[in-house]
Amino acid sequence: MKKIIPIEKGDYYLTPEGYRCFTEQYHLKRGYCCESGCRHCPYGYNKKTNTIQR
Repeated sequence: MKKIIPIEKGDYYLTPEGYRCFTEQYHLKRGYCCESGCRHCPYGYNKKTNTIQR
């Protein structure tokens, strides 16, 4: 079971289209890569090759 992380100020911002975009701060706090190709992924995930570059 994955733990629920409370969202705090600085964890996301709204894009011009109105979507919530999570920041690197949030991803690091979460502690793992979700492999969704997030814009601010600090883990180096590449959606095209399905690999994490360290």
